[in-house]
Amino acid sequence: MPRLDLRADDGMSTAEYAIGTIAAAAFAALLYAVVTGDSVLSALTSLIERAISVDF
Repeated sequence: MPRLDLRADDGMSTAEYAIGTIAAAAFAALLYAVVTGDSVLSALTSLIERAISVDF
């Protein structure tokens, strides 16, 4: 008589997909908020201005 392996995990369930999708969307929103913030824009502007004004 064949034995069934009930512990096999062939992939994610629908609930795991939902949690993963929500986590990815939250991370994307957080990353967008950080990148579009004033501090990041200010830091990038400062970096570019210093790079342009370097004397050779």
